[in-house]
Amino acid sequence: MENDHQGTSSTKKEQEKHYENNFISVQKYTGQGYSLDGGEENDKIAEAHRAEVVKAAEQFFLKKYKTKVKVHNLVGNRDGVTVFVESVGEPHFYTYAVVPIEQDKIVGSETFSQEDQVEGAIRSGIYAMIYANEIHNLDDYLKQITSKYPVVGKTSAAVANVGGNDYSTPYYYITILDTAINVDVVKIYLKHPEWTKDDWQKRLLKATLDPEQVWITIQLYMKESDRKPDRALFNEVVSDVEVMKSLPPGAYSILLHDNRIGKDSATGSKTNSLERGDPDEIIKR
Repeated sequence: MENDHQGTSSTKKEQEKHYENNFISVQKYTGQGYSLDGGEENDKIAEAHRAEVVKAAEQFFLKKYKTKVKVHNLVGNRDGVTVFVESVGEPHFYTYAVVPIEQDKIVGSETFSQEDQVEGAIRSGIYAMIYANEIHNLDDYLKQITSKYPVVGKTSAAVANVGGNDYSTPYYYITILDTAINVDVVKIYLKHPEWTKDDWQKRLLKATLDPEQVWITIQLYMKESDRKPDRALFNEVVSDVEVMKSLPPGAYSILLHDNRIGKDSATGSKTNSLERGDPDEIIKR
C-alpha cells in the first residue's frame, strides 16, 4: 500500500511539473514557448535572417493583398517560418504567411498563405468596419464584465504574436466563411483597398449576410491562478449575450477557462473549461 501511495504522489508531482512547464498565467503570456511541429531548426535560421524574412512577408502582403502589415512574430515550422502580422489601418485584422526555407536559405519569392487564411481575415476586418457600432457595443459589454468580475482576456501581445486569427481582440475573434456574404468582398477590396467604412456600407447596403456563417468566439479566463471557471459567472455571460440587442450579427460561442494558457498552443481549453458553442451557438441576427 505504501509503495502505491509513493507512486501516486510521484505521479502527481510529475503532473504538476508538466503543468508548470507547459502552462502559464494568461496575464503573463505574450506568446513565449509557442511552437509549430518540426520548426526548431528553422526557428534559428529565421531569427538569424530576420530582416530578410520580415521584408519578404511585407512585400507578399503588399503585392498580393494590397495591404500594408506590421510583422509581430516569427515561428519556425517544418518547411520554413510562419510570420504573424497585423494589418496597418483598416480593415483591421491579424493573420500570417509562410516564408519557405530551403537548404538554410530564405526563399522570400516563394512566400505563400494557406488557403483562405488571409482572405478570411480581410472579410472579418471589413465586417468589423461595417458593423463598427455593434462591435463597439460588444467591446463595451466585455469591458464591463472584466471590470465587474475577476475575469480577464488574453494580453494584446499574445493576440499579436500568436493570434493570427482574423479580426481579434483580447476577448474574442471573428471568423467569416467565404459564403457568409453574397458578395465577394475580397475581390472588391483588392480593387479598392483604400475604401472607408462609409464606402463599404454603401456598397454592401443590399448584400445579404448569413449570421450562422459568422463565428464570434468569446474567450475569458479566471483572473486568479487558483480559481476554477466560475459556473454562475459563465451562465450570466451566456444569458446576457442571449438577450442583448445591437450586437454584431453572428453565431456566438462562449468559453470560460481557468487562469492558465498552454505556452506552445496559445489555447486555454482544458477539461475544466466551460463552453457554450457548436452545435448550440447563440445566433444574433
